[in-house]
Amino acid sequence: MSKTENKQKTGENIDALYLHIPFCEKKCEYCDFCTFINMEHEYGKYTEALIKELKMYPEYEYDTVYFGGGTPSLLSIKMLSCIMETIKYTRNAEITLELNPNDMTEEKLQELRKIKINRLSIGIQSFQNHILKFIGRLHNGEDAVKVFENARKAGFDNISIDLMFGIPNQNMKDLKKDLEMILQLSPDNVSIYSLIWEEGTVFWSKMQKGLLYQMEQDLEAEMYELIIDFLKANGYEHYEISNFSKKGLAGRHNLKYWKNKQFLGVGMSAASYYKEKRYSNVRNFYKYYKFIDENIFPIDEKSVETVDETEYYKLKNMLGLRLINEGIEYFDDEKSESLLKRGLLEKFNKGTRLRLTRQGILLANDVFMEFI
Repeated sequence: MSKTENKQKTGENIDALYLHIPFCEKKCEYCDFCTFINMEHEYGKYTEALIKELKMYPEYEYDTVYFGGGTPSLLSIKMLSCIMETIKYTRNAEITLELNPNDMTEEKLQELRKIKINRLSIGIQSFQNHILKFIGRLHNGEDAVKVFENARKAGFDNISIDLMFGIPNQNMKDLKKDLEMILQLSPDNVSIYSLIWEEGTVFWSKMQKGLLYQMEQDLEAEMYELIIDFLKANGYEHYEISNFSKKGLAGRHNLKYWKNKQFLGVGMSAASYYKEKRYSNVRNFYKYYKFIDENIFPIDEKSVETVDETEYYKLKNMLGLRLINEGIEYFDDEKSESLLKRGLLEKFNKGTRLRLTRQGILLANDVFMEFI
């Protein structure tokens, strides 16, 4: 293990911070994240608790800060500003805020710039109104275009958008229209997600009742390949299995996850990888506030996993293979040789590294299972 890796192991150079804001206007029918609706009365109290939790950790200087959720943009500028004032960050830090197209005015976008938010992740999912309605989104295609254009006017030169595929009733024509709109808007990063049927969601319940059916795997794979080919043909780098960016604008925060670097997560349900431990916070307001009031880290003890050296390298390889061009260091063992023979991995960089092939990208989960 290198000196840099050892510093990561002991938590000496933590430089990535995730903040979970668990509020939404509406729960999407496919979502199983820790989010709550109609909780405006909790915004202030939760912000105060989150700041207290932040202060319980050492004062690290963060290179990336990520406000996720939920919908962080539901918090007032004053609340977001109070959180930002608590954080110490580097001069060129990447500071990202997730937002939905229907909860952001041009004025608020300008205010976000003033408090040093410099990157946006917009949950567009689709520009097709019938798809947005089907998955339970509150915005429409016009809202999506408008918020993107307003963000550019406000000075944001690093914007990521989310795009979903593999949705029941979605067809190739719908997807092609979405891709053409992406080309027109020209975001700096595109994150793609196939629909995952999570137990406990509205979609899961409808599937159990026979009201919805999963898309055929061949069609979903065809959609994925269309996205890859279209975005690459139009100047985007496919740098991670689910992410594409313009040159030099890959999302720095998530890259730290995929490079198996340690990070802190604060807020309900937030995950951390800190001092040889992986863990998540509790998902209940009462428990979260109680821990914070008692100056105790609000960790869900059932979630704590120790990352020993074996687990460290297992994670490093599994996560590293998500990086399309970087891959991982070549190692000669039965698993890697089998994956090479099956055409799911290939050697590169004079045989010193391994990466997924095109077929390996399509069957990535099968490859990752070999490392678990």
